[in-house]
Amino acid sequence: MKIVFEPIGYINSEFKKLEEIPTQSVLASEKLGKIELLDKFKDGLLGLEKGMDIIVLFNFHESKDYKLVQTPCYTKEQKGVFSIRSPFRPNGIGMSIVKIESIKDNIIEFRGLDMLDKTPVLDIKPYVASLNPKK
Repeated sequence: MKIVFEPIGYINSEFKKLEEIPTQSVLASEKLGKIELLDKFKDGLLGLEKGMDIIVLFNFHESKDYKLVQTPCYTKEQKGVFSIRSPFRPNGIGMSIVKIESIKDNIIEFRGLDMLDKTPVLDIKPYVASLNPKK
């Protein structure tokens, strides 16, 4: 089975090389980025607001290959790809939780940038905290 996705938009980022990117969005909470949605998808932004956290699903478009076992930069221990946040994955899908700073027309400005410039965005979802908090 083959699954094919088309981007709904693209990331505008200060990061131009893989080596520049923080490991995850929580380590880049002050870094600003933008999602520029394709015009045909902008009505889908209705209900999103400044201050909301969103999940951005994207394609690691510059990661051409993968290994099932890798050595992450933060340790000398080898780990399986599904236990680390490496961009070198079998399906090249990335996920970041970011905070909306503003929405103007088809552009979302956000904090928590950990993506390369021109990264294809596959989907955006609201981040909803647990409805059943621990007691």
